[in-house]
Amino acid sequence: MDKSKHNIISKVKDSETYFVVNLLSGNADLLSKEEAEVLSGVAIDQSASSEMADDFVANGYLIPNNSEANQYRNSYLDFVDQRDEEEVQLFFVPNYSCNFSCSYCYQDEYTNPNQSATPELIDAFFDYVGKEFAGRRKYLTIFGGEPLLNTPHQRGLITKMVDKSNEQNLDICLVTNGYYLENYIEVLSKGKIREIQITLDGTKKIHDQRRFLKGGSPTFEPIVRGIDAALAAGFPVNLRMVIDKQNIENLPELASFAIEKGWTSHGLFKTQIGRNYELHHCQSTTDQLFTRISLFNEIFELTKKHPHILKFYKPSYSVAKYLSENGALPDPLFDACPACKSEWAFDYTGRIYSCTATVGKEEESLGTYYPVVTKNEQMIHQWVSRDVTSIEECRNCSVQLACGGGCGSVAKNKNGSILSPDCRPVKELLEIGFRAYFAEELGNQKVD
Repeated sequence: MDKSKHNIISKVKDSETYFVVNLLSGNADLLSKEEAEVLSGVAIDQSASSEMADDFVANGYLIPNNSEANQYRNSYLDFVDQRDEEEVQLFFVPNYSCNFSCSYCYQDEYTNPNQSATPELIDAFFDYVGKEFAGRRKYLTIFGGEPLLNTPHQRGLITKMVDKSNEQNLDICLVTNGYYLENYIEVLSKGKIREIQITLDGTKKIHDQRRFLKGGSPTFEPIVRGIDAALAAGFPVNLRMVIDKQNIENLPELASFAIEKGWTSHGLFKTQIGRNYELHHCQSTTDQLFTRISLFNEIFELTKKHPHILKFYKPSYSVAKYLSENGALPDPLFDACPACKSEWAFDYTGRIYSCTATVGKEEESLGTYYPVVTKNEQMIHQWVSRDVTSIEECRNCSVQLACGGGCGSVAKNKNGSILSPDCRPVKELLEIGFRAYFAEELGNQKVD
């Protein structure tokens, strides 16, 4: 018998108990130290009980010699089939201009920041979408810059995009700073609004120190009014808090504010945490930035002191949250990068990009949809082919089916190649996640 190459085994944070997670077999268990030592060996320990060995075999942690390849291949083919049927998210940037001057903005060096789309270009975009993605389920996300600027020209563009989306029966998502959202409720009410993502970086004092208007004026109160107006209009709101070391201690207070406002009990409200990090460039000094694992260690410690945070935001800790809420693991993740598969991005220059992490970087354009249609098929093929089977470093990694190779754009920026890994600290996140979500079960052993 061999151990599965997809066993993720480690010690639960602040515990003497271990865990094993295997995304290929779909099983997870809490383990004693003895069980973890046996399972971590190359082959089954002869001193291990037959019952222990039988359990390991039944759960796919131990496998007949060389028998895992077919299971892996079949699971991969199922994943590809499902991915090919996924809904496509189409990002469109009508402008890179913005009324904010956030301390950590990464778009401030983009070219032509004061230009924007034209009605003719919007027509060309929707014509391209209608032909290129005919027969695919799809929806539109309007991105920026800040798409909801309070000018007649911008209002006209957004109105036109809502009308064109209705013609193609497309749902609309928006990513906005929220400052003028209240002014756009009537326009947006004419469309099929799936979600509006808005950022608050803390309560008033902290937020206004980080996300302020050009000129320095505060922005917190108009954003809060916009959130209230959106929820009242029946628009789903996804509230995002971008965290670094300057504002993380304000998370409990923001959670309390959202709870008191009644947002967290509203069926159309959800939240996410964004990690401030180096994407293209970043104005924050690097000593203020968290790594992925250090951020979630801090959040874990904060939730122990302030458990009400979990009413506002519940971290995923890799697949731990999913396991706790569903009693089962998610399907294996062979690919975490949707670029050129279930995500494309377009901007007002007429260029096509792979995703939101590359949009606006002219050197990473994959072609044009206006004034003529062109495509860099070689680069598109690289994005399409990127998954854990095409990244050499992923092939023998035990966490590959939880990590999925990470972000292709981050990998390219860091390593110089799309077909390289953006490694995620899966094991370390699971160590925290089992502690956070299986505290009661740690006295027992089974969690599957």
